[in-house]
Amino acid sequence: MTKGDFSSLVSSIQAVASPFRQYLNDLHDKYQGAMDGTVADYIPELALADPNWFGICVVTQAGQMFEVGDCDQLFTIQSISKAFVYGLALEDHGRDYVNSKVSVEPTGEAFNAIVLDEVTNRPYNPMVNAGAIATADLIKGDSATERLKRMLAMFKRYTGRDVDVNVPVFLSEKSTGFRNRAIAYLMLNFGMVTDRVDETLDLYFQQCSIMVNAKDLAMMAATLANGGVNPVTGERALDEHYVQDVISVMLTCGMYDYSGEWVYRVGLPAKSGVGGGITALAPGKLGIGTFSPPLDAKGNSYRGIQVCSDLSRDFGLHLFNVAEAEYKLDDWLTGNGADSW
Repeated sequence: MTKGDFSSLVSSIQAVASPFRQYLNDLHDKYQGAMDGTVADYIPELALADPNWFGICVVTQAGQMFEVGDCDQLFTIQSISKAFVYGLALEDHGRDYVNSKVSVEPTGEAFNAIVLDEVTNRPYNPMVNAGAIATADLIKGDSATERLKRMLAMFKRYTGRDVDVNVPVFLSEKSTGFRNRAIAYLMLNFGMVTDRVDETLDLYFQQCSIMVNAKDLAMMAATLANGGVNPVTGERALDEHYVQDVISVMLTCGMYDYSGEWVYRVGLPAKSGVGGGITALAPGKLGIGTFSPPLDAKGNSYRGIQVCSDLSRDFGLHLFNVAEAEYKLDDWLTGNGADSW
């Protein structure tokens, strides 16, 4: 047994023994029966999701993993990909150039609105479709294949495993993506994207069609929480200079039109997707991945929001929290808080 295998075994034993696992089990039971929300159906393939699927996973900065429910169920990453591709664009071009093409301002417009900033003609931020398409256009590569390979390799560094594109979902998105084409050609008119519009749109549809599970989302968030280094593999996924940029935009723009209230109530950098996933992080502490397909009116996973809200409140994870948390996270992770539950 290698040192890495032994460390993983120790972490697994600790995870099983920790009262935090029981907390997550209770949390899962609390919201399993909540059937609020509707499964997305504007992309035909997404409508096939089972509304009963529900998984919660937490990965600590030290690499401990706690999971409950349908954490191995694969689904398409959708808009969650936007935050991580934005990080790759920053690595490829630097902050100033990326900012000249994509702003970082929150917007009250719908995520798929065909609108740009009236003064600069930039998309408002990388988390709306316009900004994500402009960001995808920035990914370097001499061919469409090379650009896709670089993107998939980037996601592998975050998740610690190979990821693939779901071809039926990609084709479904491509065949119904008329608004995204309109957005892309509007940006071409203002010089925000290059003239390889069809290639970039394919890349954008492919990034949204990457298959992940709740464990992947928790690991990706934990990697950001750990300064851009995957806490299990030790591989750097994002240059440390750009971690701040990515999580800042996640905090202010990551939850569609619920972003302001999310900051107010939950206070964690996060990104949601219409596939039912949410990835969220407490910097320097842990990453959270949730999966539940039914979405609320804002396009966010209903159960996922409840889970993140409870975790933030109970363990004092809100970035601006100054009050003493109900539960001390370190005690619950190690088992010292067993008398509390």
